Amino acid sequence: MDGSRWDERYAAADLVWSAGPNRFVEEVAGPLTPGRALDVAAGEGRNGLWLAERGWQVTAVDFSAVGLQRARELAQHRLGDAADRFVTVQADVTRWSPPVAAFDLVVVAYLQLPAEQRRVALRNAAAGTAPRGTLLVVAHDRDNLTAGAGGPQDPAVLYTADDVVADLAGSGLVIHRAEQVRRPVPAEDGPDRTALDCLVVAVRPPEDRA
Repeated sequence: MDGSRWDERYAAADLVWSAGPNRFVEEVAGPLTPGRALDVAAGEGRNGLWLAERGWQVTAVDFSAVGLQRARELAQHRLGDAADRFVTVQADVTRWSPPVAAFDLVVVAYLQLPAEQRRVALRNAAAGTAPRGTLLVVAHDRDNLTAGAGGPQDPAVLYTADDVVADLAGSGLVIHRAEQVRRPVPAEDGPDRTALDCLVVAVRPPEDRA
């Protein structure tokens, strides 16, 4: 992980990612009652900003100062007087730990890391999930390399829903969904393509404490 390289990437374009939320974040979080949310490896904040627009109090964490600055600017534009619902923390999510059991929703979207670093980041994310809270993990699936579209081409940073479930073992979370999902990728010319993602949704029981 290299924050300076992501700073350069974010600085070179108006928006690296789309302005709207990931389709699976919208699907899972849409029905939830707004509370406290953590957006892990938030980048330019597309998922966290969408949550904040829906009444969530969002903490967005990323190691790119440029990405987070853009997220704050977008928050001012999109949230107006409610921009204080969206706060940022600059940190390496493989070394940063959230407050224990502090968040009703934790989103980890497309955090593509080698297995050891991924396990640390996911277990930290799990520890931050409050009783009755939801952890959502979505990432480029390992099969996407050969059977999907886009995404990293390094197999070392691709993983499966089973990998996530193994990483979360012993965390106290109950797995509600763990599957490979398909995501349409619009093409500028020709037919749309399909990306393969892994999706895991886990919930901490009400009586549990991280």
